[in-house]
Amino acid sequence: MAHSSTPEKTPEGDKERAGIQSVEVGFGLLDVLAKAPGPLMLRDLASAAGMSAAKAHRYLVSFQRLSLVVQDANTRYELGPATLRLGLAALSRLDAVKLARERLPTLMDQTGHTLALAVWGNRGPTLVHWQEIPLTMPVSLRLGDVMPLLSSATGRCFAAFMGHGGGYDKAQPMIEPELTLSRKLGRSDLPCTPVQVQAMLNETRAQGLGRVVNVLLPGISGLCAPVFDADGHMVLGVVSLGSSATFDADWQGPLARALRAFAAQLSFDLGWRGA
Repeated sequence: MAHSSTPEKTPEGDKERAGIQSVEVGFGLLDVLAKAPGPLMLRDLASAAGMSAAKAHRYLVSFQRLSLVVQDANTRYELGPATLRLGLAALSRLDAVKLARERLPTLMDQTGHTLALAVWGNRGPTLVHWQEIPLTMPVSLRLGDVMPLLSSATGRCFAAFMGHGGGYDKAQPMIEPELTLSRKLGRSDLPCTPVQVQAMLNETRAQGLGRVVNVLLPGISGLCAPVFDADGHMVLGVVSLGSSATFDADWQGPLARALRAFAAQLSFDLGWRGA
C-alpha cells in the first residue's frame, strides 16, 4: 500500500496551531494597552485590537487570572503586575543595566547614598533597579515607577540628553502636559514656559547632570548622570538621592563628581568615545 508523503492532520495538531494563533491574537490586546496613555474601556480596547468586545472579554478574563491585566473601579482595563515583572526582567538584561548593577555597590560605598538605575520605557524614564542604603530616610519610589520629566532629576537628565545632538527627541511630546500642570498648580520651583524649560535643559547639559532639590519629594534631593552607548544614545540614567539635610547636591560637589565619573567610565566601556 502506498503511503502519502503529506503528513496527516490530527485534531491534536489543529489544536496546537489554534493555540499558537490564540496567543498571537491575545497579544494584540496587551500591545494596545502597552501603547495606550492610560486604562481603557472594554469597547475601546476591543476596537483598537480589531476584535469584538465579547471575544476581547474572553481573553481579558484569562489575562486577569494571570495578573497580566487588571480592572480598575471604573471597569477599565490596564496592564497588570505580571507584565511589569516581564518588562523589568527584559530591561534588566540589557548590557548597560547589567554592567551598571555590578558596579553600584562600589559607588554606594563611595557616596553613602541610595542609588537607582533608570531606562527609557514606553511611558518615559522608568526605574529598573533600586539599591537603598541602610538607615536612610525612606523614599516613596519603587521599581517600575515612571519619573516626571520636569520635576525629577531622572526626568530632567533624559529630557536633556536622550535626543540631544541629533535624532528625534522622544521626551518633547511629554513635556507639554507637565508644563500645563505646572502652570495650573502655580509651581514656582518648576519651569512654566518653553523658555524656562529650555534654560533648564541647557543647564543640565552644561553640568552633565539632572538635579532637583525638594521638588519631586519634600525633603529629598537627587542627581542623575547619563550613560551613552557606542552610538551616542543615552541608554541609562544613574540616580542618587537622599535627604536634603545630608545630600550634597552642589554641581561640583564630591557626589556630583563621583556620579559623572561613574557614568563616564560606564559609557566608555559601552563604546562611547564622545566628549
